[in-house]
Amino acid sequence: MDENRSVNLECVYNVLHLIEQHYDQDISIKQLEAVSHYSYRNIQRIFKYTCNETIGAYQKRIRLENAYKLMLYTKDSITDIAFKVGFESLASFSKAFKECFHCSPKEAKLSKTLLFSDAGIQPVESESSLQPEIIYFPPVKVCYESAFLPYEYTMIEQLWERFLENEFPVSTAYYGIIADEPLITSELKCRYDACATEQPPNRILPSKMILGGRYAQFIHKGSYETIEETYKNIYAGWILESDLEFGHTSIIEHYIRHPDNTEAIEDQLTGILLPLR
Repeated sequence: MDENRSVNLECVYNVLHLIEQHYDQDISIKQLEAVSHYSYRNIQRIFKYTCNETIGAYQKRIRLENAYKLMLYTKDSITDIAFKVGFESLASFSKAFKECFHCSPKEAKLSKTLLFSDAGIQPVESESSLQPEIIYFPPVKVCYESAFLPYEYTMIEQLWERFLENEFPVSTAYYGIIADEPLITSELKCRYDACATEQPPNRILPSKMILGGRYAQFIHKGSYETIEETYKNIYAGWILESDLEFGHTSIIEHYIRHPDNTEAIEDQLTGILLPLR
């Protein structure tokens, strides 16, 4: 990778990480310049070129998408959600939400099943739905590479092919971070992080912490090519009926058995971790 491009990507990753950690707060020019090591004008230009939206637009979108997640997966009131994600009034939140999703917050909160149905997810009987194990996932430091892409097998596979060209040590564990909820985020703006617990010997990649906490862990067996069906089964059954409330942080995919440590495709195992409150 070209050295200048590598530096630019790292500064963008740092800005993305800052916004994700503090999306509900005002972020100052000084903070952006400190994490990016660029002037405010230059980091705005680099960010817009890389992510195809301004820093301000990205933060606003993250606020609204996290609000939508809270409406889908918690029992919080719309007013509480509006203030929780950083809006100063219910009126300004409702206006921004409708501009973004073309429906009111109330309509969105009442239409979880309709949203899933529009995504091709049909409810299943309770006895047929997947059941998770509730686990504590410890925080882990990873190096990573990000891409904005539709959440589908071939695009993610291409990202991993590039990422694994780094030739990581044999002891490395691998994770995928689904930073955006594909159900409510424009396909072109879904961000996925390919992560490894070890730095490669030939270069230093950007690093960050994957947050620890309680997760509902589902297991996908076999090829990653069919993982979308496992997600549909999760959303079509257990997630609609569960009394547990979900956190707004990212879904984690833990590649427990993968092509580098198992020979048969049918023996591959992927943990799908949904964050819980």
